[in-house]
Amino acid sequence: MARYIRHACAFCALLLAALLVNAARVQLVQSRVYDDNPANRRATIARYQQPRGDILVGGEPVTGSVDTGEQLRYERAYRDGPLYAPVTGFASQTYGTAFLEHAADGVLSGTDPMLSPLPLWNDVTRKRSPGGDVVTTLHRKAQEAAYRGLAGRKGAVAAIEPATGRILALVTSPSYDPSALSGNGEAVASAWARLNHDPEKPMLNRAVRQTYPPGSTFKVVTAAAALDAGVVADPDAPTSSPDPYRLPGTTTRLTNEADGCGNASLRTAFEWSCNTVFAKLGVDVGVRDMAAMAGAFGFNDTGLRVPFSVSPSTFDRHVDKAQLALSSIGQYNTRATPLQMAMVAAAVAGDGRLRSPYLVERTTRRGGETVAGPGAHPARQVMRPSTATRLKELMTDVVEKGTGTRAAIPGATVGGKTGTAQHGVGNSGVPYAWFVSWAQADAAMEPGVAVAVVVEDASANRGEISGGGDAAPIAQEVMRAVLGL
Repeated sequence: MARYIRHACAFCALLLAALLVNAARVQLVQSRVYDDNPANRRATIARYQQPRGDILVGGEPVTGSVDTGEQLRYERAYRDGPLYAPVTGFASQTYGTAFLEHAADGVLSGTDPMLSPLPLWNDVTRKRSPGGDVVTTLHRKAQEAAYRGLAGRKGAVAAIEPATGRILALVTSPSYDPSALSGNGEAVASAWARLNHDPEKPMLNRAVRQTYPPGSTFKVVTAAAALDAGVVADPDAPTSSPDPYRLPGTTTRLTNEADGCGNASLRTAFEWSCNTVFAKLGVDVGVRDMAAMAGAFGFNDTGLRVPFSVSPSTFDRHVDKAQLALSSIGQYNTRATPLQMAMVAAAVAGDGRLRSPYLVERTTRRGGETVAGPGAHPARQVMRPSTATRLKELMTDVVEKGTGTRAAIPGATVGGKTGTAQHGVGNSGVPYAWFVSWAQADAAMEPGVAVAVVVEDASANRGEISGGGDAAPIAQEVMRAVLGL
């Protein structure tokens, strides 16, 4: 009898061991499979059982959470949604997250271990910390001025503080209200379909995800390359540039919108945006040095994040001399985001040093205690300080007596560069209007803001320099807001 009892005990022990092995397999090996199974709604329900942390601008939240009383309890809400959509993105129960809502999701949702003073205890109890807050670098008045200036026209504005790299404004137009995507009902699905099929592309973040031919604003880069390489030693000396200029190896002749560009000095050519002078300067500098200067400004950088990713701006390194001439005036394959062109202006304003742009000042727990700061944002020397000083003079001349006079601000020194970028088959599209600039209040020790503006549907005639007419006034209002003028 005892033998049967021993056999039964051994069999029970074997069954118990099998149960323990299976439980360990489920808990340790297959837990991720069950967690990721679409039929498992526990994680989703837990995610929306508490309010999401907020995104702050100027110390005030521009987001919120609404208690719906449903199983997925809290939905995201946005204040001035279209104004801040390029920064916040959306947090949808159906379509996930985008932009800052995505990049900072761990903090906002409360899953970041840094939010808990006892993260190991939270792992044991599976307790979720209250959502933390994300404090942005945005300047509220600058953001509002940019949005108001675009007035629904297609385009974008980016503004940076040159000394730090803090992003002060990031606006795209047309925009949308992220609140329309927050829930999970039929209205959300309808809004998603409508927004994604809208030919105006309101969900496209033109400030960081759309690249444009930068047109004549790229002449800042070409001028920096020519001065740094010693191709131009005296900005007031003639440049031996014919008007028109025949592109090397072709019969194509490049002309100018302005008069007096033949053999013009760098100062005159910059002031009146002479294509012929800068096309020839680009060829004289050469592909290697032009590409190196563009790269120093940030072109061809595929790793830029602010903290969400930024589409890389491009300068083609594999071009012949004719293509290089066109690339040097911001045409051919040269493409740039508005944020990239704000970085160009910031490097000039910063005496040739460029700080990587960033959007998050710090993250905090719900009570306001700082969890993490902005991190290290090292500066790189883009050009010699003497070159930056020359460029600041040239850009100041553009605003004082050139094509950018509508960006002038009483009580401040303003430097700028207009641009009109052609595009479309046979350049048939309405030219994009560009303006890049920086401003320094008379009482300040250094420039306080660098701005880039692009307007896709500029109202100026093709024969006019629309960067000065359409984009410069927007940049002026943004700079005035930052400087408090």
